Amino acid sequence: MILIADGGSTKTTWCLVDAHSKRSFFHTEGYNPEFIGTAGIIASLQQNLPTTLVTTDVTELHYYGASVVSPLQVATVANAMQAVFKTARVFVGHDLLAAARALLGRRPGFAAILGTGTNSCVYDGKQITHNVDSLGYFLGDEGSGAFIGKQLLRDYLRGLMPTDLDAEFRTSYSLEREAILDHLYNQPFPNRFVASFAKFAYDNHSSSYCQQVVKEAFELFFRNIITKYSNYQAYTFNCVGSVGYNFRDALTQVATAHGMTVGKIICAPIDDLVSYHLAEAS
Repeated sequence: MILIADGGSTKTTWCLVDAHSKRSFFHTEGYNPEFIGTAGIIASLQQNLPTTLVTTDVTELHYYGASVVSPLQVATVANAMQAVFKTARVFVGHDLLAAARALLGRRPGFAAILGTGTNSCVYDGKQITHNVDSLGYFLGDEGSGAFIGKQLLRDYLRGLMPTDLDAEFRTSYSLEREAILDHLYNQPFPNRFVASFAKFAYDNHSSSYCQQVVKEAFELFFRNIITKYSNYQAYTFNCVGSVGYNFRDALTQVATAHGMTVGKIICAPIDDLVSYHLAEAS
């Protein structure tokens, strides 16, 4: 059996493929090695994998995850996967490579992720050849759910939201300043916490305020990251991720304004990623 995983910072989507190419999907939490170690990943997998999954039946595991870049980060995740799937041949790579393979297959082009965090690359049909660093949750991630969520939280705490939205935000989340700051500075996974508020912008997408917050986030994504790629307008803009997909109309407007033709925008890469690996195996 082959097991393929697309691991974001918030959620990991898994697909188990049997000998007859039947696909079975399940989910666990995300395993970003910036926020969780090997022991934590092992504990989560042992608790959250389906009880029907026999780990020793898995012969091949392809795990793609957020922030799995440096040798140390790769080892953090790979050691956990090998400990749980003891008999499997384990490959661990970056979720950006998963996005490129899902969006482009074996064709060269441009691929991006807009989810809890953000990333982008030029892809040669096999590997990533150029990447402008998004700088992560603290310094960058323009256009991401975390970036949008931080803007909403800032405006809420500073009293800058329109009155009706301020009241709805307060009712929806029942969070005071002290609780928000405690989540940000004392609790685990602050990136997930702030990204969760991007849903508020989606639920209120008819509001001109929310439209402006989202559009400005995408504008900064293009201005600070995408336009730094040489000859970027020669590529089509292809994107994976819940934020890019849910706000695809605004994203298309901003991309077009920057001279990029929009290609494929999908919510999650797992189906296309599984097809990529099945084609590789055939």
